[in-house]
Amino acid sequence: MKAREDERQPSRRDWIAIFGAILGAFMAVLDIQITNASLKYIQGGLAASLDEGTWISTAYLIAEIITIPLSPWLSDIFSTKRYLLVNCALFLLFSILCGLSTSLPEMIVFRAGQGFTGGVFIPTAMTIVLHCLPKSKQPIGLAMFGVTATFAPAIGPTLGGWLTDTFSWRWIFYINLLPGLV
Repeated sequence: MKAREDERQPSRRDWIAIFGAILGAFMAVLDIQITNASLKYIQGGLAASLDEGTWISTAYLIAEIITIPLSPWLSDIFSTKRYLLVNCALFLLFSILCGLSTSLPEMIVFRAGQGFTGGVFIPTAMTIVLHCLPKSKQPIGLAMFGVTATFAPAIGPTLGGWLTDTFSWRWIFYINLLPGLV
């Protein structure tokens, strides 16, 4: 029975689920770093001091760190698909709200919301890779996840700086809409 299970080829639906989950993890990891290059512009736009502005990044990280260990349990309660889709919609909503923020308290609350919902994507992506692929194909899925997890923080500051220079700091949050809708 195990040999047959290992021979199973992942379906197109499996690969779509894996791609979507890894794209979500990419967005969550990217959002950790993308604000760093633009932080002084965000602080200026929100009339925040240097000390106050650090809460923009800190709120996201704290919320994400809280959510990551809770995700497997919550995914079991609500079903992985429902849990992921609801959090994707909320992540997009919080991304829009971050871009529309007009004060530091708003930004901190919305970044925390973004972190709570983004923290779901990282462990859920791993779960989907391991669930959708047979053992013989899991290294491929895990390698895809690993590339994503290292590429996103590497390009985050550069992408954030370019978006801020070309458009405005608000676009570092709106950029999540394109992959989020996919």
